[in-house]
Amino acid sequence: MITNLFRDFPAAAQNGNAETFEALLTQPNLHIERIVSTGQASPPDFWYCQTQGEWVLVLQGSAGLQLEGETQERHMQVGDFVEIPAGCRHRVNWTDRKGPTVWLAVHYGAIPVSTI
Repeated sequence: MITNLFRDFPAAAQNGNAETFEALLTQPNLHIERIVSTGQASPPDFWYCQTQGEWVLVLQGSAGLQLEGETQERHMQVGDFVEIPAGCRHRVNWTDRKGPTVWLAVHYGAIPVSTI
């Protein structure tokens, strides 16, 4: 069980092998997770498009977030957050390669059963 967002990263995150997603709280229509990125980005020409809304906050590190229809990438730094409405296509262009980027993501609305 995670009790501190800045400790006890999964081995894949510690090694920089993979981005990790860990559930912190799951309730009907609510899913809160810690995401640890270590230089990962969305694949070229890939866009996420989720059936639920997402509010995401950068707790450590930095990242480049692109929302469809916006001409400028959002340079996300510690303390920056954004709401991504359901159905809004978005992608992560880059994450910090100097250290982990720790995100707090709150998914709300119709949460897919596979996530719970």
